[in-house]
Amino acid sequence: MKINQEKWNLPSYIRDILTESKHVYYPRSKKELIHMAFGGEDVDTYEVAYEVPGKGNIVEATVTRCKNGIVVNYPDDYMRRRDPDCLLVADKNDTDKPKYDDVYNQDFEPLRQETFQWLKRQKLIVFAFKSGGEEYGYDTLLVSPANAGFFACAVADLQGFTSMHDITEDFNPKAVIFLAPPFRHTHFDGKQIVIHNRLTGIHELFSYNLYPGPSAKKGIYGVLLNIGENEGWTTVHASTVKVITPYDNEIVIMHEGASGGGKSEMIEHVHREMDGRILLGKNTVTGEKTFIELSESCELRPVTDDMAICHPKMQNDSKKLVVKDAEQGWFLRCDHIKSYGTAPQYEKIFIHPQEPLVFLNLQGVPNSTCLVWEHTLDSNGKPCPNPRVVLPRRLVQNVIDEPVEIDVRSFGVRTPACTKKKPSYGILGMFHILPPALAWLWRLVAPRGYNNPSITSSEGMTSEGVGSYWPFATGKMVEQANLLMEQILNSSHTRYLLIPNQHIGAYEVGFVPQWVAREYIARRGSAKFKPEHLVEARCSVLGYGLGSLKVDGQYIRKAFLQPEMQQEVGIEGYDAGSKILLDFFKAEVEKFLTPELHETGRKIIELLLSDATVQEYNDLLPMRY
Repeated sequence: MKINQEKWNLPSYIRDILTESKHVYYPRSKKELIHMAFGGEDVDTYEVAYEVPGKGNIVEATVTRCKNGIVVNYPDDYMRRRDPDCLLVADKNDTDKPKYDDVYNQDFEPLRQETFQWLKRQKLIVFAFKSGGEEYGYDTLLVSPANAGFFACAVADLQGFTSMHDITEDFNPKAVIFLAPPFRHTHFDGKQIVIHNRLTGIHELFSYNLYPGPSAKKGIYGVLLNIGENEGWTTVHASTVKVITPYDNEIVIMHEGASGGGKSEMIEHVHREMDGRILLGKNTVTGEKTFIELSESCELRPVTDDMAICHPKMQNDSKKLVVKDAEQGWFLRCDHIKSYGTAPQYEKIFIHPQEPLVFLNLQGVPNSTCLVWEHTLDSNGKPCPNPRVVLPRRLVQNVIDEPVEIDVRSFGVRTPACTKKKPSYGILGMFHILPPALAWLWRLVAPRGYNNPSITSSEGMTSEGVGSYWPFATGKMVEQANLLMEQILNSSHTRYLLIPNQHIGAYEVGFVPQWVAREYIARRGSAKFKPEHLVEARCSVLGYGLGSLKVDGQYIRKAFLQPEMQQEVGIEGYDAGSKILLDFFKAEVEKFLTPELHETGRKIIELLLSDATVQEYNDLLPMRY
């Protein structure tokens, strides 16, 4: 069937690529995309390889056909997780990110044209989708080599899919992904570089690697952030869940944080031991374990997993932030699923999906069932810390598609163990209540945190920056900081929490603190915290801790609420950790002190630099208890 390109409103140079290509496939369905994932052949294993001048034929990925989907593995360990430094900007617009011209001391245009010429020599897959979702999203195009069908399939599940046969004459692409994997070898010394070129009318995204994380996922996030920065809104880095208690009370919690900060875990049910108990924590010094029992958990109705669009058209007069999922699918990390029964609600979907799924960094045997607890081994013999499943939202039970009002915004931080012998910033209690000023400050700094499984490396304490989405943004940090400030000022009825994961003082806790906080906050409903129940944290940026905490009739030990009460930590270890945290915050905020910074933001940073008390932050922007 002849296809009419005239109605697509494509720039002439994109039309030239499609016209001059060896052959262009315009798939009509996901079934066709899966067929293309195996090179259009009826085979069970397929190698995605490219001829690289001087290096021969390099296999970038292998694809295995399993009963429950396609399993993708990368021979190179480095390609199994996102490089946090892969983003470059090639245009002349304002940016705080590294620019291609500066890093490589040459103009991007020759490489851009070379990429187009390479694509013209390939067979291609081309389809459309909406960046940001069907209702509020923006027309986008994928131009991919045909042998990278698995990548196209991942894009379709993550961002949506519209066949070029079905698009209407009002299609007007605001963004396009050009996929050219071998260029990482010919031009970038093997690095997974992603280049943003923000032209008038269209945002070009050049993905020079085959891992979907930096481009199909975070690259499109960057497109949305750029559009929002120009239009005065943002897309937050967050999971969102409506929590329904056993007594039918409802509350909506949005959980933000850097990669590994517990976003996906916030929409998971609490993990239990075989006997039904919950392991609250294990003392890393003594080996002592603390358990709690929760007779009945709350019902969870997921809204977003990682990207929540806050488009101005969906805001209302509730004085709460209103969000909707910016994606059509979720890029779920399953490193915590080490055996059958860890996450039953997901395992059932993964093992018996209604349609084939895309699995990455998992072991796949042809025509068998891919099991998500069988993680691919890295070259060091250890399981890859970043196994992933692309899960379309339509397969998630009880998922909410409509915009929701946020009652509570929590922020997650990966924390190392802290003891007086080895102090660290792992001094957060089970959860903290933050005044809005401190909530903004935490989003400004957004510590990447301890032992991050999603990225290639993270030595020491580093920052993901404004809103925790700065690694994916292409514009100005201060502009994003101002957008977050306006968001907080306009959402005075939304409350704020700070929640650690991995460790509380000397205790290893995993993600249990956020599950306990979720159950507790949901059961409280709209009930306010009384000031006498709150305790100012010794470290002022931690806001208020709790003097006591009772969940489902059980008191949580104070050692989990105020880590300085742990024998292994004490005041000495806590205060040393507090200094580490405060020094880090002060170093990170200095770059925001520019004339463009929001006046309230400037006052908050000045409070931090003057070692203000928690009450002083609260006096500036009073919180709703």
